[in-house]
Amino acid sequence: MTSTLPDTATGQGGPSRTGGVRTRRTREKPEGQWALGQREPLNHNETFKQEEDPLAVRHRIESIYAREGFDSIPPDDLRGRFRWWGLYTQRRPGIDGGQTAALAPEELDDRYFMMRVRIDGGQVDLAQLRAIAGISRDFGRNTADITDRQNIQLHWVEVESVPEIWRRLEGVGLETTEACGDVPRVILGSPVAGISRDEVIDPTPAIDRIKAEFIGNPDLSNLPRKFKSAISWLWDTVPEINDVSFVGVEHPEHGPGFDLLVGGGLSTSAQFAVRLGAWVPLEEIPEVWLGVVSIFRDYGYRRLRNRARLKFLVADWGAERFREVLEGEYLHRRLLDGPAAQAPDQPIDHVGVHEQADGRLFVGFSPTVGRVSGDVLAEVADAAEAAGSDRVAFTPLQKLLVLDVEPDRVDALVDRMAALGLHAAPSEWRRNTMACTGIEFCKLAIVDTKQRATDLVSELEERLAEIDTPHGVTISLNGCANSCARIQVADIGLKGQIVTDDDGERVPGYQVHLGGHLGLDPQVGRKLRGHKVTAAGLGDYVVRVVTNYATGAEPDETFADWSARVPDEVLA
Repeated sequence: MTSTLPDTATGQGGPSRTGGVRTRRTREKPEGQWALGQREPLNHNETFKQEEDPLAVRHRIESIYAREGFDSIPPDDLRGRFRWWGLYTQRRPGIDGGQTAALAPEELDDRYFMMRVRIDGGQVDLAQLRAIAGISRDFGRNTADITDRQNIQLHWVEVESVPEIWRRLEGVGLETTEACGDVPRVILGSPVAGISRDEVIDPTPAIDRIKAEFIGNPDLSNLPRKFKSAISWLWDTVPEINDVSFVGVEHPEHGPGFDLLVGGGLSTSAQFAVRLGAWVPLEEIPEVWLGVVSIFRDYGYRRLRNRARLKFLVADWGAERFREVLEGEYLHRRLLDGPAAQAPDQPIDHVGVHEQADGRLFVGFSPTVGRVSGDVLAEVADAAEAAGSDRVAFTPLQKLLVLDVEPDRVDALVDRMAALGLHAAPSEWRRNTMACTGIEFCKLAIVDTKQRATDLVSELEERLAEIDTPHGVTISLNGCANSCARIQVADIGLKGQIVTDDDGERVPGYQVHLGGHLGLDPQVGRKLRGHKVTAAGLGDYVVRVVTNYATGAEPDETFADWSARVPDEVLA
């Protein structure tokens, strides 16, 4: 069972049946590629990045804005450079989704910030968890969300509080440096790195070295856009949709190392990462990672923001040329050829009770669509400590794990966490539903996602309690087209937009994507022509489609396979 990601055999990086990126071999306008001497800024973001390293804004936040308040912040810092320190302005309350694209940024801005706490690899000790919990309660109105990038996201943060928040985070070894912005974002890592019975090499040293040497490094603080990385022996960090991923594989001659994938990403143009056909030993991961991100910095497209992702360069170049440039211009040596890493049939979310390599246990819990709170995180820390653990982890599927649990304390831990709304044996719907931030806080969103998804889970648990599906059905709700909740790779992906209801009224709703998935033979979900559902009618729609699947699928047939073969009217 091997990955079916595009390989180097064709030397092509164009769209396949699983991808949506269109290639263009010729262009009339320069794309702002630094390596080709195209240094002139071609949009406003490139202008303010060239004027000053955005990381330098931290001094102004601490010395000016935190003292003089929100009104002292100029626009390029507020909506630009603040992102380099994990800060976005929130959406002003009361603005409906129909106004999202119509209002100027200053009309959408609230006077509060979302803040992302960067957690490379996903693991934190209890001192760090308690620090986050305290910050949430003291400065974030008790908000906290587990994101699908293993970050913790806080809300309602005032600029006056930011220096104290940084002091507390950095005092326990955490930070917000480059949690957002045109930079290397948080590095996804297996939440069970170092303890998994299935892991041959723990890649944590590579993640730690990259973080220490390159995060906050001015050489990499002006990329064309964001750059997402994943490093794991296991296939549990969605490697198909990161800019660069290293996934564990055994080489027949050289032993354990890592398969190298580049150019994945979703948003409005989905593309799965392609293999470069190279095998990378653990100690070489930081060097190769630096080579890939440097190609993006130097050759990435900077003219149009919607094409300023590595996936577009990879699609245009193809895997063969990308590897040639990586080896010839950046590594100055050949990489060893290697086999493909194995992809699983189903996503690995680590929910439930599992034995560690050392005989202790780890327990995976499912919050509802990643939403927790400062109070909940503080209680989790106490529960973990009572179970003999000193660390927890967050997953790329919005789950929370307690690691290093003594076997005789598992039952008490599971019961205590259930009282917090965190379940080790959740329903299919609580386990498999994801949601982005949505209109509650996000300035790009058009519809509600978190609360709508929470209500949907409760409704499905009741209405589909007697329904058995051959395989679990995944559901993702996204507030806009950017796919932060990965709508294209869910069984049922729901993209927020304003739709027309049966009475002719314009109301919040969703465009429906069906049959997407990651893992073995990844595919992007297809859209039913003209089919949309209202937010109010979402429960009825999902119940209808899932019931049709449960009653009409062949034994062991996945939702993706079933939805690809049945008539559209069965899916509408």
